[in-house]
Amino acid sequence: MNGGPPPGRPRALVTCAMCLCVTLVVGMVSAVNLAIPDLSAGPLHPSAGAVVWVVDGYVVVFACLLVPAGAVADRRGRKGVLLCGMAVFVAGSAVCAAAPHVGVLIAGRMLSGVGAAAVLPSTLALLVDGLADGPRRRAIAVWAAMTGLAAVLGNVGGGAAIQYGSWRALFVCVVPVALGALVLVAVVAPRAARHPGPVAPVAAVLFTGGFLALLNGIVSGPQDGWLSPWVLGSLAAAGLLLAGWARRELRSARPLLDPRVFARPAVRAGAAGMAVLFLGMFGLFYLNGQYLQYAKGYGPFGAGVRLLPMAAALLAGPRCGLLLERWCGRRGAVAGGMLVLAAGLATVSAADATTPYALYAAGAGLTALGCGTATPLLSHAMMAALPPEQAGVGSGLQSLTRESGSALGIAVTGTLTAAVFTARLPEPLAGPDAPTTVAAAQAALRGLPGGGAGLRTAVVTAFTDGLHVATLVLAAGVAVAAGAVFRWMPREAEGVRVPGRRPNV
Repeated sequence: MNGGPPPGRPRALVTCAMCLCVTLVVGMVSAVNLAIPDLSAGPLHPSAGAVVWVVDGYVVVFACLLVPAGAVADRRGRKGVLLCGMAVFVAGSAVCAAAPHVGVLIAGRMLSGVGAAAVLPSTLALLVDGLADGPRRRAIAVWAAMTGLAAVLGNVGGGAAIQYGSWRALFVCVVPVALGALVLVAVVAPRAARHPGPVAPVAAVLFTGGFLALLNGIVSGPQDGWLSPWVLGSLAAAGLLLAGWARRELRSARPLLDPRVFARPAVRAGAAGMAVLFLGMFGLFYLNGQYLQYAKGYGPFGAGVRLLPMAAALLAGPRCGLLLERWCGRRGAVAGGMLVLAAGLATVSAADATTPYALYAAGAGLTALGCGTATPLLSHAMMAALPPEQAGVGSGLQSLTRESGSALGIAVTGTLTAAVFTARLPEPLAGPDAPTTVAAAQAALRGLPGGGAGLRTAVVTAFTDGLHVATLVLAAGVAVAAGAVFRWMPREAEGVRVPGRRPNV
């Protein structure tokens, strides 16, 4: 069937439907961050490691299934895959709302991640289907901006739900909104042409299993120790599975994701750049809600509202990117955006309980501005380097890099913050059984003489010390990566032709 919206339905309505889906699946990454204080103080009593998995379990599964989901959408129908994904996302949210203990909560988050993986690549593929280059670029810019803006909107909506309910209310509220999005998609989304070919289930299993093992090793390494059997086993399994996947794909006439596509400089630079951008962005999102609630004393909704400057910066980012591209070229614009993001993280690193909100908002805004500037340019470069009939897998590939960076940023930030926090706790709380979250430390203080009133400031200081270290590490990593991306990014969006074969995705 031909692409484009159904007769009589303007493309703006299709764009709204796709953006609503993006807002839901991406917003649920950041919204949960605002629930961390309420969840940590509640009856489930999760450890710092469990809290990381409540956030990261969703993102890891989301990331690992994006490319296979994009391939299924290209071959079996993008609209159908999107609708199925929204249904699974709703089911996972319902499980989270009713979770009796933290293990079920993590499982529900992972189920939601399965649905999100089917949703995200299908939205971009449906949005750009049948468009000429100019409108295609604008559609990609809108979609890319929404992936960042959704994180801020998730903070506000999630904060309101938690403020006037609990962390469970967040998931309860998502269910009817997601059902409404599902109905809207069913009515207005176009039925794009299918592209015949096998889904390559063996390659999908090898790729998904290998990437899941890799992310599990990276997420678990800082907590369990890089030389622990669990981490070494995960990394070894990842190496074997991904090697098997690469070998199979190189021999396949219709690969799921041809490894040779990374010979195209635009694809390689785009993948690395977006992974690093979202590593920094979502590392900060992991800390925002905790800092504004623990250190500044705001409620969840107040914390979410105070992150709205990030939304304004994300909306301004694409226009800044276009201006920078005209002035210093695509490579300079991308590298400039990454350096602005690094500068924002460095500004946030100076925050403590006495820091004026305006200074913190400036740092968070710079972080968002850098992400909003570079992401559309990187996204368009990757999509332009691939043939139109593979838009679903191309979208899945770039979404994979973003969500992988998000998962890694959350894991690194959470682990570094917890490590510094436990090391800097005041003497009465220190020791092998030291609390690993601020909520747990505050609960322990209530058992001390006088309720530990004189130590509460020290607990908050220990947390902001962890924030300082984590954000500086993220800023340094983003700044170093900016140089590599500048070197790899071609002056134009085209990739390079792979000798002997046209790269497929």
